[in-house]
Amino acid sequence: MLPFSVSGSGAFKTKDPQFVRIHFSAMSRTALDETHEGEFKRKESQFRHFISSKPDAEFPPEAGRYHLYISYACPWASRCLAFLKLKGLEHAIGVSVVKPKWGLTKPSVDEHHGWMFPVDGDDVPDATPDPFYKAKSVRELYEIASTGYTGKYTVPVLWDTKTKRIVNNESSEITKMFNDEFNHIAKFPEVDLYPEHLKANMEEVNSWTYNAINNGVYRCGFATMQKPYEEAFNQLFAALDKCEEILSKQRYIAGDELTEADIRLFMTLIRFDEVYVVHFKTNKKFIREYPNLFNYTKDLFQNPGIGGTVNMYHIKHHYYGSHPSINPFGIIPVGQPIDYTTKHDRDRFSKKSP
Repeated sequence: MLPFSVSGSGAFKTKDPQFVRIHFSAMSRTALDETHEGEFKRKESQFRHFISSKPDAEFPPEAGRYHLYISYACPWASRCLAFLKLKGLEHAIGVSVVKPKWGLTKPSVDEHHGWMFPVDGDDVPDATPDPFYKAKSVRELYEIASTGYTGKYTVPVLWDTKTKRIVNNESSEITKMFNDEFNHIAKFPEVDLYPEHLKANMEEVNSWTYNAINNGVYRCGFATMQKPYEEAFNQLFAALDKCEEILSKQRYIAGDELTEADIRLFMTLIRFDEVYVVHFKTNKKFIREYPNLFNYTKDLFQNPGIGGTVNMYHIKHHYYGSHPSINPFGIIPVGQPIDYTTKHDRDRFSKKSP
């Protein structure tokens, strides 16, 4: 007999409070494989080729050659989409969007759950089929690109349609390529999200926002012991307090100009109140309780190149529906809708942005 029951009304009952955590953690899920001694540790991306305009480049910047695979739910992939939009590269680089919920990628072989493409009969808004190979999962793309690949099957994926290879799956490098290497075909070549005069500021900001905020919410959510959870929790809110203080003095996080550091930070902030507070137990404060951070988030959201990457349906359905160790039955909280289109107060600072 199982140590739990589900009533006819859908209510969950169990005499063993450890059952759900142990049972569902055993499933092969992307993030759970990275927990060591109760602490979440993210692995590095493995495909690190570069698109370059150098004469001998293996991957030259060409319109129509490259394709970006993303999830609207994934903050790392959404960074890349924001750069593509802000630079005006939609006509030159195609985009495909996976379904929000993970699924079994090879049910006849193993229990791996990962990113899936819609197939005939799927009714998933804003998800798009793979246009080249009719792949059912992102895993299939990795296996096409690299026979015998045994790593993680993540998005974003920057794909070379000419060689059928993955150019890169590291978001910070994809964004740099979009910013620097396609200016001859970009609609907005003047947009520079890595301005030289703010480079030192950006690197300094990224050095603490990555671990404490961007990855910090995951360190909270996927911690399996109390101590690493509380350490991540305290670091997260200390960093948010620091952001609040910085943004009380300037419009953007690295200075008076929109930069890559803002795109990084925004992708976590926009998911915070709707998902992370509940799902990842980051429940000390909502972003909307920070006057500067909330107005900053609205300011960035109202830039079409950034706000156009936000699909809250995909965001909520992914997180709440793909992590059974955290949310066993995939119940999606109704929550309180947040209107990011209302007036913000960031105009009180100087503005220099795309």
